[in-house]
Amino acid sequence: MDALKGVSFQVGTGELFGIIGPDGAGKTSLFRILTTLLIADEGSATVDGLDVRRDYKQIRCRVGYMPGRFSLYQDMSVEENLSFFASVFGTTIQANYRLIEDIYKQIEPFKKRRAGKLSGGMKQKLALCCALIHKPSVLFLDEPTTGVDPVSRKEFWQMLRRLQAQNITIVVSTPYMDEAMLCDRIALIREGLFLTIDTPAKIIAGFEAPLFAASAGNMSRLLSHLRRLPEVKSSYAFGDVHHVVLDRRESLSTVANRLKESGFPDIEMHPITPTVEDQFLNLEFRV
Repeated sequence: MDALKGVSFQVGTGELFGIIGPDGAGKTSLFRILTTLLIADEGSATVDGLDVRRDYKQIRCRVGYMPGRFSLYQDMSVEENLSFFASVFGTTIQANYRLIEDIYKQIEPFKKRRAGKLSGGMKQKLALCCALIHKPSVLFLDEPTTGVDPVSRKEFWQMLRRLQAQNITIVVSTPYMDEAMLCDRIALIREGLFLTIDTPAKIIAGFEAPLFAASAGNMSRLLSHLRRLPEVKSSYAFGDVHHVVLDRRESLSTVANRLKESGFPDIEMHPITPTVEDQFLNLEFRV
């Protein structure tokens, strides 16, 4: 099975570009190719104008990479990890301190603590500092907020916006659909295939079918019934309700009446605005 299938895209200088998709969709394989850690079987790719096969040494000096799994030295302190990664690229913490200052100040009180003893949010900030310490022009972040608390996630995205203001190109992958709205443009990926690429707003605008939220006493049974109705194009669990895509808006009364006749007297359905996740599922059903 191919990890990636004809993926093609461009990211502009200074853009915050998101690759959005579930685990196993091919996000990490794509990042490893672009950071020259993996050679693709076919196709070509350039990063900062450099070919990933021919110019891999130059690329490694120009990119920062934060893998999904914490990969710093657990037994070394915060300060030691940062100094080590700076030395690998022939620089010092002092030389590029201004670039990481806002982030490092938050972990500086723990600079003598071993990296393995840090909280998830602090590990994340340290990894980002190490990825930035050589002043890269392109930053690759592979699922950087997975397993991190909501407050740290919010802080992290604020940090990315500040880095973007310094004209650093940022490519970030995430399984969290809500984070898609924080990117300039996004690519939705499933099983190694890009479903669409555009701004979050335009992707949502592409959802043209009537969308409703439905709820009743027996939600599991309700979902099963919804999927059997001819007026329902698709239906799926979404939080504490089911999202229902109808063939046309006028079908609502027909669907509601049929459900009442099928033993759902408490059925409630109301129109809702689609999200990126709704469009992802909509495109997924078409594949």
